[in-house]
Amino acid sequence: MVRPNPDDDNPLWQYFCNNQKRLIYKWHQYFDIYHNHFSRFRGLPIKVLEIGVAHGGSLQMWKSYFGEQAYIYGIDIDPRCKQLEEERVEIFIGSQTDRDFLQYVRNTIGTVDIIIDDGGHTMEQQICSFEELYPAVQERGVYLVEDLHTSYWSGYGGGYKKEGTFIEYAKNFIDQLNAWHSQDHGLTPSYLTKTCTGLHFYDSVLVIEKYPNHYKPKTSMTGKFSF
Repeated sequence: MVRPNPDDDNPLWQYFCNNQKRLIYKWHQYFDIYHNHFSRFRGLPIKVLEIGVAHGGSLQMWKSYFGEQAYIYGIDIDPRCKQLEEERVEIFIGSQTDRDFLQYVRNTIGTVDIIIDDGGHTMEQQICSFEELYPAVQERGVYLVEDLHTSYWSGYGGGYKKEGTFIEYAKNFIDQLNAWHSQDHGLTPSYLTKTCTGLHFYDSVLVIEKYPNHYKPKTSMTGKFSF
C-alpha cells in the first residue's frame, strides 16, 4: 500500500522526519514506494546508484537504510558534490545525458542492484539514463524513476500526450512486457521483455523489476474437471 503520508512503521519515513544531517527533499508518497520495493535488500551486500546528489542527504539515508554491507554511488553534474563522499559513498561528476560518461560509470562500478533516477527530470535525461543504465541492473534488481510529473510540465519538455516525454516512452514498456503474447509481427520480444517481470506505475514514479524472462510464459492445469 502507498499512503500519501506514511506512518512511523516505515523506517525511511522515520529517518526523513528525524533527519538532522544533510538536506533531503522528497514527495511524501515516495517513502512507501521505496520501502515496498527496497526492503528485501536491507542488510545485504548490495550496490545502489542514485542519479541526483544535490546536498547528499538521500545518499546518507540509503546508506543508513540498507546497512553496513551496502555501497552507495551517486551521479551529479555539480562538481561540489564530490566533497560529499564518505565511507561507502562514492560520487561521479558528469551529465546524465552524456552517454560516454554513463558508460564510464557502468564500466567503473559494474552491475548494481538498485538504480534511482532523481536527476534533472528532463525527458532527455530520463530516457538517456534508462537506455544506458538499465542494462547495468543485476537480475532481481530494481530500476526506479521518480518525479515523472515533469512529463506534464512544459519547462522540462513535457506536455499531456506529448511525443517524446518519458511517460509516453514508458507506456511502450507495457507492450514490451506482454510481447510474448502478441500475434502482430510489429511487436516482438525485446531486451525489456526478456529481462522484466513487473512494471509498477505510481503517482510520479515508475518501478521496473528486473528478472530473467527469456521464454514465453506457460500455463498448466491441476485438479479435476467439474463438468
